[in-house]
Amino acid sequence: MAPWAVGFLLFYVYPMLASLYFSFTQYDLLTQPQWTGFGNYSYMLHKDPSFWLAMRNTVWIVAISTPIQVVFAMSTAMVLTRVQGRGASIYRTIFFAPTMVPAVAATLGFLFLLNPTGPLDRLLGFLHLPQPLWFQDPHTAKPGLVLLAMWGIGNTMIIFLAALLDVPRSLYEAAEVEGATSWQRFRFVTLPMISPVIFFSLVIGVIYGFQYFTEAYVAAGGGGSLGDPQGSMLFYGIYLYQQGFAYFHMGYASALAWVLFVIIMVWTLLLIWSSRRWVHYQGGLK
Repeated sequence: MAPWAVGFLLFYVYPMLASLYFSFTQYDLLTQPQWTGFGNYSYMLHKDPSFWLAMRNTVWIVAISTPIQVVFAMSTAMVLTRVQGRGASIYRTIFFAPTMVPAVAATLGFLFLLNPTGPLDRLLGFLHLPQPLWFQDPHTAKPGLVLLAMWGIGNTMIIFLAALLDVPRSLYEAAEVEGATSWQRFRFVTLPMISPVIFFSLVIGVIYGFQYFTEAYVAAGGGGSLGDPQGSMLFYGIYLYQQGFAYFHMGYASALAWVLFVIIMVWTLLLIWSSRRWVHYQGGLK
């Protein structure tokens, strides 16, 4: 176990402890760190409006995008369970394929599609419908990112598909004998049986949402335009990167990273605590 232990200490434990130390200092990567105590945290919470803007944008993407992705992935998987024969594998491959596209390439593709002069707005204009500016308008920038997230739900969809196919048919047959409607079968059979997968998807979605970076970075154009338009895409990960690697405020960036760590831990623990009420495992399902 020595190689693993050495790697774990060097590449995980040491960087975490170092960032914790730097979070209490003023450090620019070029000079020696200067101890400032809780100065970074005090400035972050009381004097930095960009911190709260980044936090609001990040909470928005977590609260809106994550549930939509889970519902869309589950709905897609339910539709695919009804496809039988040779077409089943073809449709599953089609819906999973977008996941194989790198995030940068997918975002560039959506920048082309959602450009004000792009194919989608041309189609909307042809149909005499409103033509949003998408990533150039602060009101539609984040909804554009949600559309991009829905396009890449392949991984979550596959997990839901496996869970749905694993639900015993005998439960549905018993519900039909009792006269249960389609909604009742979904509510009292399907949802309880796949609730562990819903819980898993929510936890992973929340963790990923609070670290949202790549798509917003590319959509905003990178470079000095991070967060554009008008700060609507200034997410927490973008702001952390900006402070650490654009402005070289590494001490402040370390403090931001530890606050993010605490926030993710709190939300994860809340989800775990709430799961006792609505997550059912087959071994304990009654």
